[in-house]
Amino acid sequence: MAGRSEKTRKSTSEHRLDQYRGMRRAERTPEPMSGASPRGGKRHFVIQKHSATALHYDFRLEAGGVLKSWAVPKGPSTDPRDKRLAIRTEDHPVDYLGFEGAIPSGEYGAGKVIVWDTGTYLNLAEEEGRRVPVAKGVGQGHVKVWLEGEKLRGGYALTRTGREGARERWILIKLSDEGADARRNPVSTEPASVRSGRTLDDIPEDGS
Repeated sequence: MAGRSEKTRKSTSEHRLDQYRGMRRAERTPEPMSGASPRGGKRHFVIQKHSATALHYDFRLEAGGVLKSWAVPKGPSTDPRDKRLAIRTEDHPVDYLGFEGAIPSGEYGAGKVIVWDTGTYLNLAEEEGRRVPVAKGVGQGHVKVWLEGEKLRGGYALTRTGREGARERWILIKLSDEGADARRNPVSTEPASVRSGRTLDDIPEDGS
């Protein structure tokens, strides 16, 4: 039964990546195409700074064998008063946690990418005293997590507010806790990758 359950989870994760793969050409983009491998212990998150058609920050949470993803145009804030627009995007493979480089011109999402922040997270969402899995919370339109990153720490809430064309509109808010700081502006003051120390300008056009 355990083996069959694991096989079912992997199959479901693979299916969730159909949209991701359908939007990309594996022979052209350096982005990972492999399926997700279930991980034990804490779940991971990544925030990638992405200079596509418009500069934005991709906020991704590992859940259900994939990375649940949102594009945040202004990036995350440490000020609880800020409400950041977040556009829901397609699920990404877990391997995308470490992706940094350049997506070639003419490909979907063309532009440079760095790992702006990464770490682990805890799921804070509850319903009637029980934890709501993040993947289920995405479907219900509300996610609450505690980030343990190198730049960001503390609680963040994502709430669906409507649609923008085919995409769901969400709002990303910093919760009021010890990680909140209205004086900080990490998006402006900490531009470099936590993985390589490079900024977007340091990434070569060929992504090497």
